[in-house]
Amino acid sequence: MEFSAEQIAGIIQGEIVGNATVVVNGLAKIEEGSEGKLSFLSNPKYEEYIYTTGSSVCIVNHSFVPAKELPSTLTLIKVENAYACFAKLLEFYDQMKRKQPKIEANAYIAETASIGKDLYLGANAYISEGVVIGDNVVIYPNSFIGDNVKIGNNTIIYPNVSIYSDCQIGNNCVIHAGAVIGADGFGFSPDENGVFSKVPQIGIVIIEDNVDVGANATIDRATMGATIIRKGAKIDNLCQIAHNVEIGENSAMAAQVGIAGSAKIGKRVLIGGQAGISGHITIADGTMIVAQSGIPNSVKKPETLMGAPGIPIEDFKKSYFGFRKLPFILNKIQELEKKIKELTKAD
Repeated sequence: MEFSAEQIAGIIQGEIVGNATVVVNGLAKIEEGSEGKLSFLSNPKYEEYIYTTGSSVCIVNHSFVPAKELPSTLTLIKVENAYACFAKLLEFYDQMKRKQPKIEANAYIAETASIGKDLYLGANAYISEGVVIGDNVVIYPNSFIGDNVKIGNNTIIYPNVSIYSDCQIGNNCVIHAGAVIGADGFGFSPDENGVFSKVPQIGIVIIEDNVDVGANATIDRATMGATIIRKGAKIDNLCQIAHNVEIGENSAMAAQVGIAGSAKIGKRVLIGGQAGISGHITIADGTMIVAQSGIPNSVKKPETLMGAPGIPIEDFKKSYFGFRKLPFILNKIQELEKKIKELTKAD
């Protein structure tokens, strides 16, 4: 798909400096630009590349003044905020690639399912009894939508996603390939001989609006009630969210985070990769948890935590500094013990 500099400037309300008719057919980093590519410059650290880039068009801030001659093949589009405008173009480009409404071969829709307008349903996708799907929904091939699931408007479900019965997905959500929504929580009860019996998991999962769920992430259904992902939350690939967990609005977690059952995560909480959150605790709004940290107890006020168990990051840095000096300290102790023995013998 091709766009002229003039068309791009119209989309982002920019001012053209150069050839308005030059055409681009793709996007590229400014340092990797080539003919026919569109780039942007917002960070001054990358300014050096604009003087050598092969890109045909570059979006820059109005404040940008070239320090030396630009390539003769380069057209600038000046805007108030180059980064924000480039992000807008990425969104526009992504929308252009969105699947057009269609029901592909071998897709199954149960007779009792309710389907909104302009659905794209990929090959071998399965829509079960009582499902309700909103407008402009995209469901890629091989996905399974269980009985009585509800899916809101404009949601995208990528290939091989499984959404178990009765779960609810909001508007404008994105669920990436291989994610499993609503599998049983890890509920087992041992008898006096240590033999486990399964505790039925009869709850659901509720995912509110504007939530992103990464590839191969798993969100377990509640034992009773609901596991809830509040609006705006962002869940990276390979995260595990256990039964009856609640994730607050606009919280985000990186890959391989594990959250144990019934933990309550507040609003705007940021969790680094491979961190672990114990069950039945609460995390205060605005908390930040560094990657690979372990949080065994509730966090009552917002702070940045690091380590296992997680402690305030400044305390962790001091502790780690002491830990690194431990071999030196041990040597000193051994030297002192040796001197004490020598002095004792002398007496």
